[in-house]
Amino acid sequence: MIFAHRTVFTGIALTIVLGALTGVAAAADTLRVGKAVPFSWTFTPLDLGVEQGIFAKHGLDIQIVSFAGDAKLQQALASASIDIGIGSGPGMGFVAKGVPTFTVAAMAGEPRNMVLVLSANSAVKSIDELKGKRIGVTTVGSLTDWLAQRVAADKGWGPNGVTTVSLGGMDSTRAAMKTGQVDASVTSTESAYALAENKEWRVLANLSPYAPHFHTHVFFARRELINNNPDVVRRYLRGWFETIAFMKSNKDRTVEVTSKVLKLDKAVISRTYDEVMPMFSEDGHFDARALDVLRKSYLEMGILEKEPKDEELLTTKFVPIKP
Repeated sequence: MIFAHRTVFTGIALTIVLGALTGVAAAADTLRVGKAVPFSWTFTPLDLGVEQGIFAKHGLDIQIVSFAGDAKLQQALASASIDIGIGSGPGMGFVAKGVPTFTVAAMAGEPRNMVLVLSANSAVKSIDELKGKRIGVTTVGSLTDWLAQRVAADKGWGPNGVTTVSLGGMDSTRAAMKTGQVDASVTSTESAYALAENKEWRVLANLSPYAPHFHTHVFFARRELINNNPDVVRRYLRGWFETIAFMKSNKDRTVEVTSKVLKLDKAVISRTYDEVMPMFSEDGHFDARALDVLRKSYLEMGILEKEPKDEELLTTKFVPIKP
């Protein structure tokens, strides 16, 4: 009888201990992650990783916030409104200008996800006809801004070959295109495909040939987080790249989830998947040729007066990542 009581007591104690341990294991670190824009398919791995429980498996509770371009994203990082930002390679110039962040990993290579679009009724037939024209971009210093100017530079049109106009989000971009405030816009592949299907826009060209060695997108983390809790940064990156591996092996599920996130037709997302998926990095490593292009871009766009050193822009302590 005494043995029985002891057995019951031991069982109760074990249950309490296991319950406590389970509670500890279930407590996830909250991480506020910002997207430079809400309407880009290249940022939807974040949503997919949350939906599939991949980030949760790495002990993270992801809170997703979206902004109207790189400048707004960097302001949020500077004000500690978010912990990690998904932005553009050109946005790394803000780091050298004093935003308290570091670039912690490369997210994507050549800009297969960016295209030049025209209004469906535009008379323009080739990029050469855009010399001296107004091209819509999200914000000053953004990826879209740099790509528009990259086209002008590649064509030899000089520093004033095109005029970029900051339009912010998709609604304002559509309005500007419709009213003729701009002659063309740099936008995401999926948005272009969707509005081309609706006969609103026409795709003029994919912009990846203008930056074959490039980091289109990167991850920024606040320096305070890097210094005080580097394990959270590392777990976030593992979760992201595990999600990329999942996407490459599960097209149907990826299309299903991401089409709902962007509220776009599955056929549009399926086409986007095929064209854009190859640009994603599998481990976040930095490419020397891409970094060289980026350093020069900061001078070309007037963001910086001299080329920054790598240690002013990034840290390699987290990459390559092995999920």
